[in-house]
Amino acid sequence: MAHIITDFLDEIVKTYPDKTAFQEPEQKISFSQLRKQSQAIAQGLIRAEIFRKPVAIYIDRSISCILAMLGVAYSGNFYTVLDTEMPLSRAERILETLKPEAFLTIRENEEQIVPVAGETPVFFLEDLIDQEVDEALVAETGRKLLPTDILYVLFTSGSTGVPKGVVTPHEAVIRYIEAVTKDYDITAEDSSVLQAPLYFVMAIVEIFSPLYVGCTTHIVPKMYYAFPAYIMKYIEEHKITMLYWVPSAFSLIVRMKAFGLADISSVKKVIFGGEVMQIPPLKAWMKELPDATFINAYGPTESTDGTTYYKVDREFADNDRLPIGIPFSNIGVLVLDENDQAVSEPGKQGELCIYGPSVTYGYYGRQDLTDAVFVQNPLNTNYPEKIYRTGDLVEFNQYGEMEFAGRKDFQIKHMGHRIELGEIEANAASVPGVEENACFYDNEKERIVMYYSGTIDRKALKQNLKGLVPEYMVPGKIIQKDVLPHNLHGKIDRRELKEEMKGL
Repeated sequence: MAHIITDFLDEIVKTYPDKTAFQEPEQKISFSQLRKQSQAIAQGLIRAEIFRKPVAIYIDRSISCILAMLGVAYSGNFYTVLDTEMPLSRAERILETLKPEAFLTIRENEEQIVPVAGETPVFFLEDLIDQEVDEALVAETGRKLLPTDILYVLFTSGSTGVPKGVVTPHEAVIRYIEAVTKDYDITAEDSSVLQAPLYFVMAIVEIFSPLYVGCTTHIVPKMYYAFPAYIMKYIEEHKITMLYWVPSAFSLIVRMKAFGLADISSVKKVIFGGEVMQIPPLKAWMKELPDATFINAYGPTESTDGTTYYKVDREFADNDRLPIGIPFSNIGVLVLDENDQAVSEPGKQGELCIYGPSVTYGYYGRQDLTDAVFVQNPLNTNYPEKIYRTGDLVEFNQYGEMEFAGRKDFQIKHMGHRIELGEIEANAASVPGVEENACFYDNEKERIVMYYSGTIDRKALKQNLKGLVPEYMVPGKIIQKDVLPHNLHGKIDRRELKEEMKGL
């Protein structure tokens, strides 16, 4: 049984030493090379006597960034990957919270990182990677680590726009990867093409599954997703078997009419998560890949990415809600009503709460935020048992599956009615000619505002919505845009739209 995450790599290299672990369009790295080079990086940090400390990684999505992550893990420290394209102000807010003991980067980033680093030591991969490895030194460091030690701190935006660092131990990632590879049936025969940035929680599956089962992750430039012909041809050329993308990426392929540009029949698993997948683009993908398994994945960063999943096994109407399914085999869930009583009967909503070994520790340097949502299980008064209150509303359907019913903070009261904005969005997505949409509530003017992109005009969209939702749920203001803005994770940038709404 794995003790720390690098135990996965130490074991898999015995079975697949020469197999490709990670591949870019112009280079690739085998499991044995991955282990040797990441241990060389670790050695530099160990000899600098940095241990159990935060290390900031400033490297774009690449094999080099993976090496840096594993190097930090082997050194007994924990990492935060910084987005090399993020505004400096955001990076500085993260660094003020993290206070890293070291930076890991590559020479081409020297000009950007040195002014930010100040007096904090900066290590360059090029200086470390070709060292002769003292395996005994690295192994000795590993023996000092516990499964409860931190592996990484992953910063998320937070509802206020101030980054929150989610503290994740080795044990949480180990247990999650064991569960997700089993429940998704990911094997050494699989290969995926990474869509998520390496600082985004959805990348966890494709970073660490290769180390556990021996599959291969392909890392392609972001521009491939802006021009779908590139990504489709890459899938065909490399016979990719698994896609784990945000729904917006799948929808883009449909909108750009990219099916038929390449033969993607090698894909046998299509997994989506990070935001709500609307039914029309899902149907288009299922028609294109009739033999593939389609999985709706749900889970916040605070539970190491995954909490529940649903393997699509029946047909849905265009305005139906896709289930988020059942818990992974390492996760416990509770659905609690407003009185902290358990909810299990169909049709009744409650807040989804999570417990188990994949629940993270809380927020780095923010005990106040941690205490607000990482709380004692109210159903257990006999011993300490931490649960994470997600703020997500769910309800059980007739099949015993959970369905996402929206966020507590997306629920509004309008004209005397409690309304879930996600329900309006799901119905709008079913209207032909609507590509993407997002709804907000303008408290000042007491109206629902919808932004959308697509070919249908506003008047026709409003008329269609009147046939799908009650009158009080029809947006009072509908704004058509050529495209909706997306954030760096590929999701609709709701914060930008909300700011724009203030000027209406």
